[in-house]
Amino acid sequence: MTANTISKEEIKARYSPEGLPPVSNPFLYAYRCIIKNLFYVIFGIGSILIVTASFPFIRLSSKNNEEFGIKARRFISHVFRVFLFFLSVLQGAKLKTENRAEYRNMHKKIIVANHPSILDFVYIMSMVPNATCIVSEHLAKTPFVAIVKYAYILNSTDFETVCRECKKLIDQGCNVIIFPEGTRTPRHGRNVYKKGAVRIALYCGCDIQPIFIGGSDKYGLGKHDIIWSYNPVEQYLYDFKLLPEIKIAPYTELSAPIAAKRLIDEVENTIMDAARQYSECHPLCKTLNNY
Repeated sequence: MTANTISKEEIKARYSPEGLPPVSNPFLYAYRCIIKNLFYVIFGIGSILIVTASFPFIRLSSKNNEEFGIKARRFISHVFRVFLFFLSVLQGAKLKTENRAEYRNMHKKIIVANHPSILDFVYIMSMVPNATCIVSEHLAKTPFVAIVKYAYILNSTDFETVCRECKKLIDQGCNVIIFPEGTRTPRHGRNVYKKGAVRIALYCGCDIQPIFIGGSDKYGLGKHDIIWSYNPVEQYLYDFKLLPEIKIAPYTELSAPIAAKRLIDEVENTIMDAARQYSECHPLCKTLNNY
């Protein structure tokens, strides 16, 4: 094992619930666990229904693949809003954000964010009508595969192909969501920010919109979390903060490796500075989001 290799035990320790308080209300905790898992099932079944029952009609009403893609992404965004509305009504999770119009009017951006939970891309896509997301190839082996192959970009293909696909969508006005950690943010310690997101931004010639996802701890929705688990003391709170846009113009004259290194450092510093500021003042939640 090399010095840079992390064992499976160490990885699981990063996502362990250590430090979280004990369950405060067993009955409410059980209810929230049921609601969370119920919505897992609804999401899986819903994704299949979207592809089989809705996409054929959208395709028939579209002149070409580009128009179909735009309509399909907007339809998915609307479905996600409905999904999250009912999740909120049933006290499964709630959303807090400002500047809703800025999300709706976002075009031709690489959107980057920390990644505390499996619902992060659902929330972002619900607020940004014309967006897609680069997702892990492992999602192609889940019940969500029906919608994944139509709405998202899998990272299983070679990087040059991913760049070309992103540029094609960016040129159409679409936004591409990328989580630069490449996996969910651990509860303890940190992930290395990978350069893929900024290399794609440089390839596409588009600016980067960083987002910080704060709120309560998302235990139960993180990597390696037990499926029958939830935040032990409070409801999931998703607190989204739009951070200052990062322009790529200052980096375009640099060599590709140097530009990517400096740009990803700016992305990471921007998100981590927001995390530090958030940790100093979080009156809406008892447990801090894992970042």
